[in-house]
Amino acid sequence: MSFFLRSSLRTPSKFAFSARAYASSTPGAAKSKLPLILLTVGAASAAGYVYLERTAPAPKPKQEKSPLDPQNFIDFKLKKIVPYNHNSASYVFELPNDEASLIPVASCLLVRASDPEALKDSKGRPVIRPYTPISPPDAPGELTLLVKRYEAGNMSKYISTLKEGETLAIKGPVTKFPYQANEFDEIALIGGGSGITPLYQLLTHALADSNNKTKFKLIYSNVTEQDILLREELDALKSKFPSTLNIVYLLDKPSADWKGPVGFVSKDIIKANVGSADLKEKVKIFVCGPPPQVASVAGKKAGMKQGELGGILKELGYSEEQVFKF
Repeated sequence: MSFFLRSSLRTPSKFAFSARAYASSTPGAAKSKLPLILLTVGAASAAGYVYLERTAPAPKPKQEKSPLDPQNFIDFKLKKIVPYNHNSASYVFELPNDEASLIPVASCLLVRASDPEALKDSKGRPVIRPYTPISPPDAPGELTLLVKRYEAGNMSKYISTLKEGETLAIKGPVTKFPYQANEFDEIALIGGGSGITPLYQLLTHALADSNNKTKFKLIYSNVTEQDILLREELDALKSKFPSTLNIVYLLDKPSADWKGPVGFVSKDIIKANVGSADLKEKVKIFVCGPPPQVASVAGKKAGMKQGELGGILKELGYSEEQVFKF
């Protein structure tokens, strides 16, 4: 064996010594630093938790009171106008502090001009009209009225002149009918024109209840197909709840390709679509539309009161307890 090889076997090289020294010293050093690392990480986590606890927004308290007042008119700013068709639009009013209206079903609101002198009737009194919002009662920060402009409607013409940023005085809510889930087996809703709004309010509320068992039939009449308000929303409800909602659209002046029924709400239309009067307390009929239509179907209203039952429904044998006029 050569001298060089023997020397190599006896004496470790500098490189071997350095490698052993590095390998033997590193694990000990890492082990000694581990408690410090864990302590540092723990302190940072605790500090982060405290920071988040201090900076995270507090949960919003449950709203208990409506921003509306049933005793007094309050001015609400018009936030947005969304045109619907040639004579109708949605008017979105701003509610303070992102609050919801919390209006009960079924109820309406009373509206007048913010300046009482700006819109008066023939006797010099401020014009006041009821409107039913189409926005949900829990919609935050907004209240939406769907308004159809009638040439003989002083309030609807006035609202149609409002510009974004202007205000309308609103009072309410005024409870119209204390709806209770599953109180009736069948409910018929007969409406025309902008009279769809309270019927839509009732439908959206009732059908959203997973325990609803009441079957609804909507008979909705208009002059032309373009006049059908909330059609997209109504068709979506029918598609979502096919076993509890059916809709009949009725037109007075249909186009050539219209395949639905034509004419006014008649005795035959009601007989074909509404439960018999013999069902007594199991059936309820709600009516809302232009005064001539309401009078023809259920008799005239007496102002804000129901008035005597008349028209087609009386002829078909329904009682006053079975019919409600919005």
